[in-house]
Amino acid sequence: MRTSHARWKPLVAVVAVLFLALPVATQQQKLELMPVAEVKAGMKGTAYTIFAGDQIEPMEFEVLGVMPNTLGPGQDIILVQLKGEKPYYTGIVAGMSGSPAYINGKLVGALSLRFGQFSKDPIGGITPIQNMIEVTRPQKQQMAGSYRAAEAGEAAAMRPQYPISAELARQTGGGGFLVPIETPLVFSGFHPATLSRFGEQISALGMVATQGGTAEERPDDAQLKPGDMTSVVLVSGALSLNASCTVTAIIGDQVYVCGHPVFGYGDVEMPMARGRVVTTLASSFNSFKIVNAGGTIGTFTQDRLTAVAGKLGSGPKLIPVDLTIASDGQEKKLSFQIIEHPKLTPLLVAISTFNGLVSNTAYSEGTTFRLTGRMDLEGHSPVVLENMFAPTDAGVPDGFFVAINVQGVFTRIYTNQYERARVSRIELRVESIPERKWATIESAWLEKSEVSPGENLNVKVLLRPYRGAPFIRDVPIRIPEQTTKGLVRVLVSDADTLNRTSRFLTAGPLSRLQGLEQLITVLNRERRNNRLYVSLIQPSPTLLLEEKELPNVPLSQSNVLDQRRTGTSSFLLRESNNGEWSLPMNQVISGQQILTIVVK
Repeated sequence: MRTSHARWKPLVAVVAVLFLALPVATQQQKLELMPVAEVKAGMKGTAYTIFAGDQIEPMEFEVLGVMPNTLGPGQDIILVQLKGEKPYYTGIVAGMSGSPAYINGKLVGALSLRFGQFSKDPIGGITPIQNMIEVTRPQKQQMAGSYRAAEAGEAAAMRPQYPISAELARQTGGGGFLVPIETPLVFSGFHPATLSRFGEQISALGMVATQGGTAEERPDDAQLKPGDMTSVVLVSGALSLNASCTVTAIIGDQVYVCGHPVFGYGDVEMPMARGRVVTTLASSFNSFKIVNAGGTIGTFTQDRLTAVAGKLGSGPKLIPVDLTIASDGQEKKLSFQIIEHPKLTPLLVAISTFNGLVSNTAYSEGTTFRLTGRMDLEGHSPVVLENMFAPTDAGVPDGFFVAINVQGVFTRIYTNQYERARVSRIELRVESIPERKWATIESAWLEKSEVSPGENLNVKVLLRPYRGAPFIRDVPIRIPEQTTKGLVRVLVSDADTLNRTSRFLTAGPLSRLQGLEQLITVLNRERRNNRLYVSLIQPSPTLLLEEKELPNVPLSQSNVLDQRRTGTSSFLLRESNNGEWSLPMNQVISGQQILTIVVK
């Protein structure tokens, strides 16, 4: 084992015959592991980490005790106190996760936990190396994967806290619980407003958002050794977003880092890049490393309770994104790539879109945005994005509404219950209009009180724009021939009023769709904010069959279809939309009016 400590003598008792490939060495050397059962209070050891540059520095520590079953059955934690000038100055810093810890020259595990915030005491927890190795053993996958993706969502909402015994708390004089060491999430090319707006979601993932950059690829990027830094690449290109941990061990062809999950998503395909430490910033609130990501050197394949692990080599396929921001007759194009994951991709697209808007020199509050674009999926029709968003008086940046809309569409695709969506490309274009283009439906009326089937009719709508004079628009409609006689309702509305039903009935247990392609059809059919809609509503049943709406279905026919349906593929509504007309507008339309008319 390569070390700067001359007092470490050649090792004799081999706990596990595993091999650690050190690129600077001329041959492979045996790596000895120390089982947690051999660890006792009072033992002294050394951990290794980088504070700046590429220099791996030692940190002495003393074992305070072993906390059995802290993370779960058979998942112990070794409580230690770091010694030395730097650990006392910085405390345990974000980015130190995975720092390899040795006792008597044997690898015992990775530094992975620390006391809660506002504590600079260099007291932390070590994840035993045996528990880290389990994440790549197929026969152990179910056990090590008990931290499943479903549970990872809970962890993201509330970071886990691991209580320590009263005796250890008295001994350390610290708090009563440990938390995973935060992971530095380094943004490059992102505006501070982006970090501020999405900071809460980032913190919930156990991350510390920091500004940083990228490092030039170097020939030695893939020559990792314990104590070096690696980064999980989330976004690369014109924008860069990376999460960084320290390398614990390279055993065979597997690289083990962190000693805790980054996201806890289980089986993953995340690019592995070399991390280059710029410096370490000390803070009583939260010390952290600033880490730049270098070249891609492999793929992380496991993200579980006790470690993140992967293999050196080529990285996984990323999703290419082209984002165009248009304003004042000029266009700015950003091209970058993002990781593909059901939980991460929607958030990353939203963050990148919002950042593209607020980082534009022409951006200002009080701006209306027109969004167009498409999401290409393997084996399916593209998802078409087209909408308009006006500013409000709420304390939310105007560009946030665009980002949330994009995130919502991507989330509905990725969380579909039919099949795993494979996105091959994303194209987005956002046009800025420097004024509040917004109008409210103030009133509406009809030219006649009675009509016959097949007759044409104008619906007059009075709209009041923001700080402008009211104006009238005519929406021509034709009463369908099949309209039944009697009183019918005429609904004059915005897009959101009509979209609520389709969104409600295409998600969760009430979904009547039979596949992803049908969901794409429904998404592409949703109404747009910059159109004025008129709908003819009758008190007759509508059968929602998969992605189709069948209005005015005779009761006998609906009973037959209901008997033949499978699962929740159909749904019966009490009313029918007997016709729908729309008028394109240059504003975002809001509100609704209900009129009545008699069909003779």
